[in-house]
Amino acid sequence: MACVLETPLRMSVLSEVTASSRHYVDRLFDPDPQNVLQGVIDMKNAVIGNNKQKANLIVLGAVPRLLYLLQQETSSTELKTECAVVLGSLAMGTENNVKSLLDCHIIPALLQGLLSPDLKFIEACLRCLRTIFTSPVTPEELLYTDATVIPHLMALLSRSRYTQEYICQIFSHCCKLRHWHSCGFKSSPQPLLCANGPDHQTVLFNHGAVQNIAHLLTSTSYKVRMQALKCFAVLAFENPQVSLTLVNVLVDGELLPQIFVKMLQRDKPIEMQLTSAKCLTYMCRAGAIHTDDNCIVLKTLPCLARMCSKERLLEERVDGAETLAYLIEADIELQRIASITDHLIAMLADYFKYPSSVSAITDIKRLDHDLKHAHELRQAAFKLYAALGANDEDIRKKIIETENMMDRIVNGLSESSIKVRLAAVRCLHSLSRSVQQLRTSFQDHAVWKPLMKVLQNAPDEILVVASSTLCNLLLEFSPSKEPILESGAIELLCSLTQSDNLALRVNGVWALMNMAFQAEQKIKADILRGLSTEQLFQLLSDSDVNVLMKTLGLLRNLLSTRPHIDQIISTHGKQIMQAVTLILEGEHNVEVKEQTLCILANIADGTTAKELIMTNDDILQKIKYYMSHSNAKLQLAAMFCVSNLIWNEEEGSQDRQDKLRDIGIVDILHKLSQSSDPNLCDKAKTALQQYLA
Repeated sequence: MACVLETPLRMSVLSEVTASSRHYVDRLFDPDPQNVLQGVIDMKNAVIGNNKQKANLIVLGAVPRLLYLLQQETSSTELKTECAVVLGSLAMGTENNVKSLLDCHIIPALLQGLLSPDLKFIEACLRCLRTIFTSPVTPEELLYTDATVIPHLMALLSRSRYTQEYICQIFSHCCKLRHWHSCGFKSSPQPLLCANGPDHQTVLFNHGAVQNIAHLLTSTSYKVRMQALKCFAVLAFENPQVSLTLVNVLVDGELLPQIFVKMLQRDKPIEMQLTSAKCLTYMCRAGAIHTDDNCIVLKTLPCLARMCSKERLLEERVDGAETLAYLIEADIELQRIASITDHLIAMLADYFKYPSSVSAITDIKRLDHDLKHAHELRQAAFKLYAALGANDEDIRKKIIETENMMDRIVNGLSESSIKVRLAAVRCLHSLSRSVQQLRTSFQDHAVWKPLMKVLQNAPDEILVVASSTLCNLLLEFSPSKEPILESGAIELLCSLTQSDNLALRVNGVWALMNMAFQAEQKIKADILRGLSTEQLFQLLSDSDVNVLMKTLGLLRNLLSTRPHIDQIISTHGKQIMQAVTLILEGEHNVEVKEQTLCILANIADGTTAKELIMTNDDILQKIKYYMSHSNAKLQLAAMFCVSNLIWNEEEGSQDRQDKLRDIGIVDILHKLSQSSDPNLCDKAKTALQQYLA
């Protein structure tokens, strides 16, 4: 029976709750405007800090009525203002509240309200817009739909300190980037934007954001200064145009970078220090400030390193580490300076021990928050370790020698958070550039096992970095190469070469190329079987030059050592010669053609394989053509083919020499023996000696 009673019981409780809220909504329909105003004021007092009440009023249909009153010309300014305040309070509840407000088209109504002459009403509309636009469920595009909105907001900036604070906050939340850059990671809070038309930074920049916001950095209001600073951070991020403009902006006779430097001094609030450091970091990465400038080396970098200390709050440590990683990511000198600043490498190890059992956090709410977000610390530490170890062998060694580092990376590879997994793979990739570590730590901890696991069904973002790491683990001096082969890597890599994602195709072929280097016949046969002739051709006709170069490199590695060359040519010769012909005839750069001629030279080194060249007049003519080419690299590569074909000690060399003499090769060799290029000259003389022997 209990099951039958349960539903009516719930409904009666709900109807009691909503009944207690209904009188608030009913009063909005009172014919007396004074009663309506009092009803809105009472509603305002009832919803403050009460999420349940907010949800009830939304369910009962308060929002459409409030919006109607807000837009009615007959409504008093006081009533309109109170309506905007209540709507703002409703928006401060849950994300579902914001969705309900958006469904009622609140944004166009509030934007319309900004045209009012009354400042208090404008501020209330802006405060509500600020709350809605800072919610993750609100599409930023809604700010840019009407082209008149941004210039009007710029004009309202001068009205009061509240309009300044709210508008800057709206701008900094609604300025999203169109793309990440392809390599490395992003350490900034800007998500993706995939919209048509100019991006948000350009729209704001073109409407004078820099000039209109710059003077707010000297405002007497801390909140205004802070929101203006945040605006500059999002405007400058990955944007050379904005960054180069900011460098030369004067505010009260002082250049903006100097103002930012003052704002990151130790006596300033942490939020201000961090945001100023971000502005300078983004301007530096966009090329507007040199990496060796004092404001970067002596101010920004040390400030960000300070943020990594365990005295700082969790979010400050995360932000500090991620921004520092982004600052040093592309500059070896900054990586070296950072590695010896404030014992940073050791300090980051604390990111993995947080919160510890003897944590100093007495605030239970804070502890609960930090436990939920501790994975962000691990992600930030991996990112910063990856940036620190990107180039310098000594730094990599220090990182790997940090307590339990390899175990932490291995654990990170299997964390539930995709962001931590990605950062751990990036860190592993950075460290895998070290020959020494590939031979020692990587082998001791068998990192290839979790890495191979990561490569199964991972999203592309992780696959790209994981497959790059695998390329390094497959280098010939890496002890991991054998076990990786045995664990079914060939099949996995062959499937990557068929991906629509360019980076995955490149990495798939690259890893196979490394795998084929000095490999035994069986591995080469497995690679060819896994790839299939059709896929090999697909890769050789890929529109991306990197894919093409790596595929040629793979072919070159497959066609090395005579028995292997003869074996592969006996099964795939016809198709390979076809591909070689197409490339040599096509519109390709010198490097591509040089690699292709080197493949021909390898074939010419085979015992039976060389006959495939000798019986192909078209290919012989191409070799002759490239011997007389204007580019010395191509001439040299073509001469390697000739040398391998005419080498005296090999069977049938006399016939081959005669045939090549008949088509004019010897004449070209005589000419080249007089070349001013010593390499060409020596190679030609060596070849001619075969004719004299």
